[in-house]
Amino acid sequence: MKIAILGTRGIPANYGGFETFAEECSAGLAARGHQVTVYGRSNYIPRNVRTHRGARLVVLPTLAWKYTDTIVHTFLSVLHSLFQRYDAILICNAANSIFAWLPRLFGVPVAVNVDGIERMRRKWNRLGKAYYRLGEYLSTRCPNIIVADARVIQRYYRDRYGAESVFISYGATVEKTAGRDTLEKLQLKPGEYFLYVSRLEPENNAHLVIRAFEKVRTSKQLVIVGDAPYAAEYIRRLRATRDTRILFPGAIYGSGYRQLQANAFCYIHATDVGGTHPALIEAMGQGNIVVANGTPENREVVGDAGILYENNDIEALRECLQDIADNPQRYESLKTAASDRIRAEYSWESVVEQYEGLFFRMVHD
Repeated sequence: MKIAILGTRGIPANYGGFETFAEECSAGLAARGHQVTVYGRSNYIPRNVRTHRGARLVVLPTLAWKYTDTIVHTFLSVLHSLFQRYDAILICNAANSIFAWLPRLFGVPVAVNVDGIERMRRKWNRLGKAYYRLGEYLSTRCPNIIVADARVIQRYYRDRYGAESVFISYGATVEKTAGRDTLEKLQLKPGEYFLYVSRLEPENNAHLVIRAFEKVRTSKQLVIVGDAPYAAEYIRRLRATRDTRILFPGAIYGSGYRQLQANAFCYIHATDVGGTHPALIEAMGQGNIVVANGTPENREVVGDAGILYENNDIEALRECLQDIADNPQRYESLKTAASDRIRAEYSWESVVEQYEGLFFRMVHD
């Protein structure tokens, strides 16, 4: 089949979950013999990059502003796609659902991966939240199929809009990365640091993690990995901590990111908005002791293979981190449980197979 993936910043992945998904899914589909095109934004992907891991890249311009970056680029991508004779199109992000009807006019079936409930993110103003609410509704009207990455999100669309969706989660690998050059560069020792990874935006709660860790009695460090293009003031406040144990290396991708995951003492996941978070399942796949914010989405992923604290409760998080620091042997079995859960429920091979089946049904129904 000839398939297009729209709505992300593009590949190679250098931003967030949708980009990682686009890279892994396109590579897996290409390896199965399909022609896959991933659309990317010129402010993230160099225009001279034409292919990556078997997928074709189309790099188009955008209007690089928080409220226009996604929708402007997706609109241009959809217009470009109309002349490419794709068999099926996958659009990422409910905000882009408004454009899903256009390819359908030309007989091309469209699926939308809606992600989480984006209107709940604190970075959006009232107009941004209203647009995302509209995007949710249009996701139930404009595409042929809705894809939900978490059962919680699937139930949300069913209960709120009476709309059925297809559940396909994100994936992760369980193979450990051997290198440690990133740790050496950051002067970190294996097993001697807590790790937090996310875009540094308020709803991902890095500030709560820092406040909790500041009260933990341990010689171990806390490594805050991430960045964000429109959150300079928030990031400045995070970096203002006086705790010298806390390290801010910025955003790290690829092998360096995997090295940090593979050698952490404990992984902290504090987000409270979204569906299945890639960083969480990646940390579990690497056999980490995982401490996660107790949202329904995180509970769904972690199951019995990690530790959940009361939603956004700083003291509960502090108690978890202190007990792990004092009694690591008590939580040793969670490492194997976490990697076993990812291997069974969240493998990329399974994700790619499910998307391949979805595209076949879209084309032949």
